[in-house]
Amino acid sequence: MPSLKDIRLRIKSVQTTQQTTRAMKMVAASKLRRAQDTILQFRPYANKLGELQRNLVAAAGSDVTSEYAEVRETNNVLFVVVTSNRGLCGAFNAAIIKLAQTAAENEYAELHRQGKVKFLCLGKKGYDYFKKRGFPIVSDDFDVFSKLSFDVVNVVGERILKGFRDGEWDKVVLFYNAFKNVATQIRTEETLLPATAQADAGAVLSTDYIYEPDQAQILRRLVPQILKTRFYRAVLESNASEHGARMFAMDQATENAEALVKELRLTFNKARQAAITKEILEIVGGAEALAS
Repeated sequence: MPSLKDIRLRIKSVQTTQQTTRAMKMVAASKLRRAQDTILQFRPYANKLGELQRNLVAAAGSDVTSEYAEVRETNNVLFVVVTSNRGLCGAFNAAIIKLAQTAAENEYAELHRQGKVKFLCLGKKGYDYFKKRGFPIVSDDFDVFSKLSFDVVNVVGERILKGFRDGEWDKVVLFYNAFKNVATQIRTEETLLPATAQADAGAVLSTDYIYEPDQAQILRRLVPQILKTRFYRAVLESNASEHGARMFAMDQATENAEALVKELRLTFNKARQAAITKEILEIVGGAEALAS
């Protein structure tokens, strides 16, 4: 059994860790509140724009097309993987990294073997993982979470759209955690490009539009803005999910630390009781020896 001093030091160490996890939980809760309000307010707007995009592309048909709706033979694919810059958020990063890697190695296995599945990573954790394992990375200078805003994310969005226009990749797939609640994040794989008219299950497409000045100009100007808004929505979802996952993880860590402290205190009391009993026995034994 460890000494009383060792147990006392261990208790102090765990209590210090507990104070840290409790503080991190409170910080994450504060950030989550803002991030959650932002995504909940942004979702209806983004959903309506997504519906508008599908309707516009469907209404255009084959007469007028958008350069972002062109369905080409898939020879090159871009995976946009949204993770976090920091850890201590449970399985948040590991889950989305696994989803993207599994898609590359199974759904796009042949292209992946040829090095034609490229990765654009938002978040240091995803970038470090794929870079270390030799996956082809598009760029390493996209840090959007330090000062998260539409203008900052829009720089990345422009890069993605330009790559599709120039034929650098024929398909763009987003991987991110969609926010449900503090304890639940939904791993999401979503095709961003090409922009198709395919609707969600049960959705009804309405294509009755009057265009001013004309359909071609509307598609040319509106579709890229809608795509960049959808991309921004994915980043906001991931941001809220990260803070929720970190808050939940730190809450669990705080509770585990409390349980460990109780266990250590019980061990300390048992060790102290054993030491006292031993001293009493030694005193009694010494007294009996003197008496005899």
